Amino acid sequence: MAKEIKKVVLAYSGGLDTSIIIPWLKENYNNCEVIAVSGDVGQGTELDGLEEKAIKTGASKLYIEDLKKEFIEEYVYPTVQAGAVYENRYLLGTSFARPIIAKRIAEIALAEGADAICHGCTGKGNDQVRFELAIKRYAPDMQIIAPWRIWDIKSREQEIDYAEAHNIPLKINRETNYSKDKNLWHLSHEGLDLEDPANEPQYEKPGFLEMGVSPIDAPDKPTYVTIHFEKGIPTAVDGVEMDGPALVAKLNELGGANGIGLADLVENRLVGMKSRGVYETPGGTILYHAHDVLETITIDKETARIKQYLSIKFADVVYNGQWYTPLREAMSAFVTETQKTVTGDVRLKLYKGNIINAGVTSPYTLYDEEVATFDEDDVYDQKDSAGFINLFGLPIKVRAKLEQKRGQQ
Repeated sequence: MAKEIKKVVLAYSGGLDTSIIIPWLKENYNNCEVIAVSGDVGQGTELDGLEEKAIKTGASKLYIEDLKKEFIEEYVYPTVQAGAVYENRYLLGTSFARPIIAKRIAEIALAEGADAICHGCTGKGNDQVRFELAIKRYAPDMQIIAPWRIWDIKSREQEIDYAEAHNIPLKINRETNYSKDKNLWHLSHEGLDLEDPANEPQYEKPGFLEMGVSPIDAPDKPTYVTIHFEKGIPTAVDGVEMDGPALVAKLNELGGANGIGLADLVENRLVGMKSRGVYETPGGTILYHAHDVLETITIDKETARIKQYLSIKFADVVYNGQWYTPLREAMSAFVTETQKTVTGDVRLKLYKGNIINAGVTSPYTLYDEEVATFDEDDVYDQKDSAGFINLFGLPIKVRAKLEQKRGQQ
């Protein structure tokens, strides 16, 4: 099989895994050509010097694809609209970044006439599934190479040994070797002391948090922010219209400065094990909260209930890498229909890790103060509630009377 592979397209981040994969591929697949592809979903400085590094370690060339706008507006925003949160805490930062990257890699592999696509996901993680399901959708006949499933390297320590033996420069060291994933939406931390759920995350330790500060270190003065939505899509912050990447970046700045968006959870991975992760999602946490507040006045009860039920499944589908499926598309179609009236402004107060509601308005509000008031009104006859309660409570009354009758026999 190895001799048949002459050209491989590698999902390349420049991190530990993919840095050593380039020479490993050339060693194990007859000095094949390796084309590296990096999907820019907002990794920032992680992409600095990437081309030089990829070429130096054996790649023939590097594609850096700017996917930030598409990522936020076509993957993140539909997920926020759905209210999809995995296991009540995780805002899916890594999950919905993988399909868009894998799709672009598959497109490049086909255009380059590659024999295989390679990724650096481990055999224990979720990302291998997310990458490969997307590849199967857009390059169904492409061979996939997953070194972690076949090579002799068994740990990150051994990876570092391999890198040092091959003179591959690394930005990490053995003491701070957290496994991290960063994009415009979030930053995840796994490994080292975090592998034991008994250990408290070192939020106050310099260098641990990258997108903001601990709530303890946040200012003593609150920050107010107003977010405008059009049909469930955030379009402006404090009156300034922005595209997706700029808006998320602005909310990351405001949220991070106020200690917003830290999540420490043990989640159920798709492959069956539990894993512990610490996530920073400052802007995303604000957006989810604001969108939820706006829906409370713009969506009717029964629609909101069904949407809430579906949000759990939507989160599972995203987490499991099933973005390119008829089910996800059908659920998104339902969500889009529910968002027709989700337009308005949400004002929030950010204070030491807390998001406090500070007002919401919408031209499509379903809240009628004249109906809801505790003061005297002319639109609601309180006597009507007696008949409603009689009908609503009829099954309870009938059951009680029949049980009482049977007890007397």
